[in-house]
Amino acid sequence: MSQAPDFRPVDEQVGYLLKKAASALRAAMDDALRPLDLTVSQYACLELLRQQPGLSGSELARAMFVSRQSMNLVLKGLERRGLLTRSAFPPHGKALPTELAPAGLAKLAAANEAVSAVEKTMLSALSPEAERRMCADLTTFAAALTNLAGDAEPE
Repeated sequence: MSQAPDFRPVDEQVGYLLKKAASALRAAMDDALRPLDLTVSQYACLELLRQQPGLSGSELARAMFVSRQSMNLVLKGLERRGLLTRSAFPPHGKALPTELAPAGLAKLAAANEAVSAVEKTMLSALSPEAERRMCADLTTFAAALTNLAGDAEPE
């Protein structure tokens, strides 16, 4: 007679706990960014452009794990608000490089303070060593699953 698989309670399953933590982080970041009239996606876009000026919409979409269409909506909204600039004509190919405008840099500085406070609260119970280990473990998880999925990216 075969034995039924031994399932752990949901609150002991790593995937569930990761999703629960990600949802709580997203909600806290939404709350922190709302007074700045930014969404988490807009914030992430601005931060990526600060770190890597000139990224195209497709490159930003890949980095943010969203579709090109969703990224284009984020970019158009930020551009309308004067927070970033995009070339009218691509320097080569079809990609339009994107850069932060001065207003985007100022908005990002305030957003970084808000997000840093959220992260500090989230990590407050961890030692620096535990935080480093957690980051290493999360990187390992992502790499293992990326290899499993065959590097699938959103369209």
